[in-house]
Amino acid sequence: MVGRRGRRPAGSGVPLTFEVIAETLRERIRSGGLRPGDALPTQAVLMREFGASSLTVQKAMSLLKQEGWAVSRPGKGAFVAHRDQAADDADDLDGPEATAPVGGTAARVEALERALADAVEQIADLRGRVEALETCGDGRGR
Repeated sequence: MVGRRGRRPAGSGVPLTFEVIAETLRERIRSGGLRPGDALPTQAVLMREFGASSLTVQKAMSLLKQEGWAVSRPGKGAFVAHRDQAADDADDLDGPEATAPVGGTAARVEALERALADAVEQIADLRGRVEALETCGDGRGR
């Protein structure tokens, strides 16, 4: 039973609608009904299928993305992410989804840390170039 304001009573064990939607999509992915790179059902389709609000469907999709089951492609929709067990399928794709992080949140954090380290190196290189130009410039115009 869900209490006031959509909250379930403590210890009820009853999943909320967004959790049901997310688990249904996870099961479709696990069973092979949805494969890495496949488009996930649209928000409108999921709203009709589960009798849910747009906010509930958005919450389910957000959960799937956070867990690494799905990735968004702006203007195109949400797609099944490539996971460790789907590595063989990744070779069949040429689009941006082929480079989606594998393994969920931990892999995304690792990828972001690598990108940050690369950015720090680039900034240090640019700083050195600016300093070299400033040093050369001090003696020229005077």
